[in-house]
Amino acid sequence: MSAPHELAASSSAASAAGLPPRRLAWQRFIAHPAALPSLLLLLALALGALAAPFVEGLLGVDATRADLFGRYEAPSSAHPLGKDELGRDLLVRLLYGGRVSLGVGLTAALAAMVIGSLVGVIAGYFGGSLDAFLMRLADTIIALPLLPLLIVLAAVDLGKLGMPPALVQSEMASFWQIVVLIALFGWTTVARLVRGSVMSLKRREFVRAAEALGAGPWRIMLRHLLPNALSPILVATTLSVGNVILLESVLSFLGLGIQPPLPSWGNMLSGAQETLWAAPRLAIWPGILIFATVIAFNFLGDALQDAVDPRAPRGA
Repeated sequence: MSAPHELAASSSAASAAGLPPRRLAWQRFIAHPAALPSLLLLLALALGALAAPFVEGLLGVDATRADLFGRYEAPSSAHPLGKDELGRDLLVRLLYGGRVSLGVGLTAALAAMVIGSLVGVIAGYFGGSLDAFLMRLADTIIALPLLPLLIVLAAVDLGKLGMPPALVQSEMASFWQIVVLIALFGWTTVARLVRGSVMSLKRREFVRAAEALGAGPWRIMLRHLLPNALSPILVATTLSVGNVILLESVLSFLGLGIQPPLPSWGNMLSGAQETLWAAPRLAIWPGILIFATVIAFNFLGDALQDAVDPRAPRGA
């Protein structure tokens, strides 16, 4: 029972010693029991995804070449995780799938962060009818059932929307379609957080001083307000990455997300559903990776929240 008091005392001592805020935030971050394991796991997954071509060359396989005579081949030294339903190396496919799934999660979360930050800082700084309009727009998007909406929009044929044929037929078309859709409907949380921070910060002395020196609204918003609202932005974005990966996996599992031959953990699960009993490892491995990645990003977001929030319990 004395541990919380000891942690509080040590934190107070660190503050009294005059440690910089970043050092204190780092100490609070590493004090979170799941912070470092989650960070190391995500780094390992990212490095594995980046090393996919190297692993492919090391094993002497081609991730895209089918071998129908080697379907469902058991794990061996040549194929550490065996082969999938088309005779492709499962390990290399998982690594390439990680590139796509992690890429969708990070890209869509960053795009939503940019949109939400701009909407939030404009609404919070200008206020009035513009603030009311933007926040009612955010409320409307929040009220929409996100997954059914994404399913409907992901099923839209890009060719019928007048998109260039080269883009429609591109292997990355489904990637960017998912990123755009999630970014367009995923900015609301960041916008509301930034708006609240900006409404509090714009009354501070440094903003008044910038206005007195003749700084324009955009300079004040981008140079003074947004940097001081960075902490909630980072926390919300980190937490949203896991949700985006989960959404992409669901859409790909339904056949409306990342389209083959481009691999993702979601469409690998979709391809394995018909052989779940014959070769369960084809579904187990991508399922484990999705689960571990989403949990790790959620734990990392919780740790960041504890680190940047001085009111959060130390060591929580």
